[in-house]
This record gives sequence, C-alpha cells and structure tokens, in this order.
Amino acid sequence: MDQLSPAAPGLAIGLRRSYGDSGLNPGGRVIDMTGLDRLIAFDRSTGVMRGEAGVSLSQCLRALVPAGWFLPTTPGASFVTLGGAVANDVHGKNHFSAGSFGNAVRRLGLRRTDGAVHDLQPGDPLFTATIGGLGLTGVIEWVEFQAVRIPSSWLDAEDVAFRNLDEFFDLSDERKDTAEHAMAWVDGLAIGASLGRGVYSFANWSSANRSRQEKSAPERERPRKKMPMDAPGFLLNSFSVKAFNEIYNGLKTMQAGKRLTHHEPFLYPLDAISDWNRLYGARGFYQYQSVVPTVTAREAVRDQLKLIARSRQGSFLAVLKNMGPILSVGTLSFPMSGTTLAMDFPNRGKRTLQLMSDLDRIVMEAGGRLYPAKDGRMSASMFQAGFPQWKDFRAQVDPGLSSGFWRRVSA
Repeated sequence: MDQLSPAAPGLAIGLRRSYGDSGLNPGGRVIDMTGLDRLIAFDRSTGVMRGEAGVSLSQCLRALVPAGWFLPTTPGASFVTLGGAVANDVHGKNHFSAGSFGNAVRRLGLRRTDGAVHDLQPGDPLFTATIGGLGLTGVIEWVEFQAVRIPSSWLDAEDVAFRNLDEFFDLSDERKDTAEHAMAWVDGLAIGASLGRGVYSFANWSSANRSRQEKSAPERERPRKKMPMDAPGFLLNSFSVKAFNEIYNGLKTMQAGKRLTHHEPFLYPLDAISDWNRLYGARGFYQYQSVVPTVTAREAVRDQLKLIARSRQGSFLAVLKNMGPILSVGTLSFPMSGTTLAMDFPNRGKRTLQLMSDLDRIVMEAGGRLYPAKDGRMSASMFQAGFPQWKDFRAQVDPGLSSGFWRRVSA
C-alpha cells in the first residue's frame, strides 16, 4: 500500500454492515478491503486461524466447521469481514461465556498511513486501541484468532416464553451457567403487566450422532433470498407492528420447547434475506443498541421499554440479552457486564430522533453506553460519557484516517 496523503483522510471499509456512520467518510476517501480475502493459515489441530482483513466470517466458517471448529463468538450476520469484526469488537449470543471477538485475537497486522507496519499482540497499547477502534488506528491487514472446538454444526436449542421483564431476568439468572448461547426476542409495544414479554432462546452445541455430511455442513456465501424493493411506508405502522408482535408472541409461545437446529438459523438470522433493511421503506431506519450495568439493568431496561411502548415507534426486531463479566480488550469496546437492548426504529424524522434522545438520558443515568457500530446520531457528550477512555484512544488515532462518526463524537 502506498503512503496516503494526510490532506484527504481515508477509512478502510469491508462489507459495510455497520448501521450508522462509523463506516462512512463523507468528504474523504475509503479503502475497499474486500480484495484482501485470503485465508493465510489454519492449524486444524489447534484451531488457530489467520486471514487477511477482507476475509468474511462466512469464509472462515467454510474452513473451520468441517474441521470441527467454530468462531469464538459471532454477530448475527456472517457476512462481516475479519477486519470489521476486530474494528467493532463484535459480540454474540455467547458473550456471557466467551466475551467479545477481541478476547480471542492473538495477533494482528496493522499498517499506519505514514507507512509504518506493526505486528501487534495483546498488551501492546496500539493493539488495545485497534480492538474496537472503528478502523481509526490504522489499516488492519490480517488477523489471527483462536477458534473453539465444536462436536457438530448443530445446536440443541430451547425456546422459553416469559410473560414480563421480571421473568426475563429470572430466566437469565436460572440459565446463565447451563446455556452457551442465549438471546430473547422482546415485544417492544407490550404494556402493563405484559411489559417486556417475549421468548428466550437458549442453545448448546449438540453432540448427537449424525452423518459426517450433516456434522460438517458448509456455510453459504450469499443469502438465499433478497428483498427486491423498498416496502411502502404505510405497511410499517404502530398497528401493523402491534399485530405482528401479537401473532409472533402467540406462535412462539405455542411452539416453545426443545428443538434441534442447524447453527445458521439460530446464530445468523440476518443472513436469510439480503437487503432486509428495505423492509423499512425508502426512509430507512435507526438501530438503537444500548448496554447498562447489571446493578441498574432492571430499572433502566424497564424505563426504556415503557418509553418505547408509549411512543408506539417500536418494530418487530427487538433483542434483549445479558452480557457477562469477561472484560473486553479494546479501549472503545462496547460490551460490559449488564443487559443490552437492541431495537430498530423506522425513520419518522424528528419523532424518532426525540425518542432516541429520551432513551439516551435513561442509558446515561444508568451508567450505560451505546454501540458505535450501530449508531448514526449519538451526541459527543453521550459518547464521551459512555467511553471515558476516549481521550486515551484519541492519542492512538492515525492522523491519516477518519470517519463521519469520529468527527461527530470527538468534537
């Protein structure tokens, strides 16, 4: 890579799965990393894998799963690059047992725009800044991580309905030591005694005897279906969403129980349909994901859900899950021990922005923070309160790199 001119800050980008502007660089340049897509090395006996930054998690799984290995943790989409997984320090449904992706990274290659090349390992301040560093500390060239052993590519799963938010937390406490993966769908429009109702899904890797072909089913490289057009705006309103939530909650409650499932539909629900964001119409949507500490979680999440229900702006994609005590490696890593709520809000202009500002106050008062990878409007004060080490991070930022997000929150 040639030395870049500092006059026009750049930003390395991958498969562009971030929801907000952390992967955008208005007025600057972007560096497309998807061409760096080679798997460099994979030790089938130890599970150590090294790949270029543009390798997708799906590509990794095509090599890992047949050999009896899996990613240490994974977000809800496999069409994410290794560089993006590191830059956003992604987490999954097993955070309480595995931590975030950065916890499994052993080494990484980083090239600064002044031409300096670094081979970084845990303990190096630049390594710490790069994990969760939103691509601002340099261009990640390759990543080496430790995979985890699995007995098959299938999961023993169980769905358990809960009637309200208190039951969610009770179930979390009850199952925290028995389930490796856990997440809940929550009805964002339920009120009163049903506030926070939903369905909790738990899973562990299955060791049931199956054929070799079933145990090592390869990953697909593209979604099987595609949203062909933007949905008309009138289809997504408070009445249609409420009806969907009522039907979905009823069906999932009736179907609750144990089941055997391949890992793809459980771990990668967002991979089933390409361009699923077009369900929200031409105006798009905001995703709002917060995490609040364990000590304030019950009250803060309850206040969030009450506010969302009153606004009647919730959608059918709402996820509630607990995060564990494993400390994240990165200076700007999002996860903390507590509870995270992620919800999509159709873009209704000022109404939606006001709702999120009101949610910000609840999160800030609870000692929580927002996920930069999914943000498109967080204020500088909200970011700086949620990530008090941001000034330490700023000292590690490559002056030749920038993003819309960073310019907004570091002002």
